[in-house]
Amino acid sequence: MSQETGSIIERAAELERALRTIIRGKDEVVRLALVAVLARGHLLIEGVPGVGKTTLAQALARAIDCDFRRVQFTSDMLPSDVLGISMYSTAEERFEFKRGPVFTNILLADEINRTTPKTQSALLEAMNERQVTVDGHSHPLPNPFLVIATQNPVEHHGTYPLPESQLDRFLIRARMGYPEAASEREILRGRAGAARIEELRPVLTAEDVLALQNEVDKVRVEDALIDYSLAIVERTRQHEQLSLGVSPRGSLMLYHAAQAQALLEGRDYCIPDDFKRLVVPTFAHRVVVSARYTSTLKRAEQCEEILREVLESVPVPV
Repeated sequence: MSQETGSIIERAAELERALRTIIRGKDEVVRLALVAVLARGHLLIEGVPGVGKTTLAQALARAIDCDFRRVQFTSDMLPSDVLGISMYSTAEERFEFKRGPVFTNILLADEINRTTPKTQSALLEAMNERQVTVDGHSHPLPNPFLVIATQNPVEHHGTYPLPESQLDRFLIRARMGYPEAASEREILRGRAGAARIEELRPVLTAEDVLALQNEVDKVRVEDALIDYSLAIVERTRQHEQLSLGVSPRGSLMLYHAAQAQALLEGRDYCIPDDFKRLVVPTFAHRVVVSARYTSTLKRAEQCEEILREVLESVPVPV
């Protein structure tokens, strides 16, 4: 690892510390957000209202000196409100494409499950291909590009649950619960939370993020670890309680996420814990519990419990 790369990784660690001053008591969620950034993935944050989902997205965007847009999704939004629209210019006597808010480095899709499936699906190409096609013309998105979506898993009125195809585009789903008493005291004192976002200064630039993403690609993954991850994936596809296992896209995303996790730990090689730590946040939103095995647990909790059982059943490579 070069000295320049080591310096950028130190700044990434500084970024993580800065985010932890804003989001108190949620160190794991902060780490998952950084893994998504470095692995070129997208992040879905779930939690009840008021626990800091939007604050985390805003703090991350502010700490990285990149272009940032926020879209508050509602039931009357159209795909053109996100992607943009072609309008006829009388001066130029031709159609001109007016870019929508998706043309940014970090897009905050706030309460994404409050908009219709038609508008939700408008993000599929952007998240997967890093481009937008309107009226037969493709428009590349800026690089880096990251979608941070938030949703409230409790409410049902006026919401449209994300389909499996949309969930599969997210590298990681992070769940934010209520803060501990000590952390909430810091929020009330104004020492954390949204009140401190204005004090946050950029730690990394867009160029730094691209450099870190390139370094993630160089992190070594031994064949034994690849076999280990594929064994976990295969167990999800054969598990009797799951009607839908992990897709090949899911196994590839776990691979990249583990590389990013290793780099954030200051290593240029992966270890089994890098994979074990990320199996649940990377796979839980990709699997579906069979109808005959539904329990009193919520779907998300049941999926996570099954994945933990799978992890325990697969031998860890030495």
